[in-house]
Amino acid sequence: MPLLNQTAPDFTLINTDKEQVRLADHLGKKIVLAFYPAAFSGICDQEMCIFEERLDQLNNAQALVFGISPDSPFANAKFAEVNNISFSLLSDLHLQAARDYGVEFENFAFIDGYTACNRAVFIIGKDGSVIYEWIAEHPGIEPDYDEVMAAL
Repeated sequence: MPLLNQTAPDFTLINTDKEQVRLADHLGKKIVLAFYPAAFSGICDQEMCIFEERLDQLNNAQALVFGISPDSPFANAKFAEVNNISFSLLSDLHLQAARDYGVEFENFAFIDGYTACNRAVFIIGKDGSVIYEWIAEHPGIEPDYDEVMAAL
């Protein structure tokens, strides 16, 4: 279900402070949504750390970054603390955002019945439309970070 050039599905998710964050409340800025399957799972650590390393560039492009996973706000808070991540990590506890963005992933880490989200990056333009979409073939693949930055 390609979302490119479509209106981004709205969502309300929980941040690490257990506060609700609604996507629609942040329209008017470019928004980077970085879906990751699970905190503390190696590649996810690396991906979120690379977005943190590039946060100045993202801020200069007037882009807001949200990392999204099905992890609890408590796990995401510890993940952010351990990895010095300063942007918001959001908990998609019921995988509704993952479904809406077409990135729900079954049997993650080859664990039967473990549903997470696939690794994916979406950039939402100031008008609320999806201007960039990348979905990994499988969660073991990282995005092309330079391509993400160029899309801003």
